[in-house]
Amino acid sequence: MPDLHPAGQAFRLPTWTPGSYLIREFARHFVDVRAECAGAPVAVRKTSRDVWQVAPCIGSVSLIAEVYAFDLSVRAAYPDQTRGYFNGPSVFVWLVEHEERPCDVEIIAPMSDACHNWRVATSLPRSGAEPYGFGRYAAANYDELIDHPVEMSSFMLAHFEAGGARHDIAVSGQHHGDLERLARDFARLAQSQIDLFGGAPVSRVPFDYYRFQVLAAEAARGGLEHRASTSLVCKRDELPQRGVSEEYRDLLGLASHEYFLIWNVKRIKPAAFVPYDLTRENYTAQLWALEGITSYYDDLTLVRCGLIGASDYLELVGRSMTTLRTPGRAKQRVAESSFEAIAAELSASISPRSLPITFAARASCPWRSCYAPSPSTSTCGRGKGTKIAST
Repeated sequence: MPDLHPAGQAFRLPTWTPGSYLIREFARHFVDVRAECAGAPVAVRKTSRDVWQVAPCIGSVSLIAEVYAFDLSVRAAYPDQTRGYFNGPSVFVWLVEHEERPCDVEIIAPMSDACHNWRVATSLPRSGAEPYGFGRYAAANYDELIDHPVEMSSFMLAHFEAGGARHDIAVSGQHHGDLERLARDFARLAQSQIDLFGGAPVSRVPFDYYRFQVLAAEAARGGLEHRASTSLVCKRDELPQRGVSEEYRDLLGLASHEYFLIWNVKRIKPAAFVPYDLTRENYTAQLWALEGITSYYDDLTLVRCGLIGASDYLELVGRSMTTLRTPGRAKQRVAESSFEAIAAELSASISPRSLPITFAARASCPWRSCYAPSPSTSTCGRGKGTKIAST
């Protein structure tokens, strides 16, 4: 950097990750931080919970951090002898007042013999690295840098085309899934959603490449959307084998949910998220619309594109409606439940039957109470043909 701050350059780490609104305080995992200036050690001090400031110096500055990484979820980082994964906000600091500068990333292969056959799966633009290879990558700015998670392992690959763009599926972990079928089914749900937002059959997507990053684990589940990819964690038996099992149906619903968020969060978002303020809570009363309407469409997409039948869909609707049959449904307005997302884990000691329903469940159920087989209209709401989504 040719114009570092004369009083000493500050570096900052996000406190949360877009798409998962709970405050995470990733800085607590930075167990050791040091700095160098022009190759020589230079003093660095922590000025707040997530800010480090390097002493004034002349020359290029490097900040070196040792990070505790033991989180198998899609939100943070986890390396071991079988795979490595990181979500940008948990490991990438930004240069304060230089967030719009281009970013270069070099991903270096581990030296262990156990990792000799690892490859790299990421939607981060390559800048010298070979496809699926270690090496140099680039981002236009910090916001783009942290929106492309990275998987390193001996993952299996499948591909399909939808909306005029190549889609990759990278699956890590031990499994016996049929990846050819997974690609066919993901292609159907993807094109169905592309056509919904495009307003016509065989519409095109607003990107050139997309990646589903899947970890098959023993007992875990979750997903996190990004601008050109999604990270999914599923149980091993959720991957397709024969028939459409209840477990596989869950994975299809998860993938459908995260893919829908390409539009309904990543590109259609509240003013409070433009831009994201990664230093504190970002309050909005509209999470019910973002996550709730997405939760309505995730399973509806599956029946519309023929991956599940109407009876399967109605069973899923019934499960969602059942979640509202607790005293908590009368305790809070649906918009107010949006504010609980940043403190969801703080409510664990409260009786679940007394809690308000999550914003996603409460928002999706009013839509789900009426089955809408056509792609653009529904008979729910105040009159027949009420629009349930606008492109």
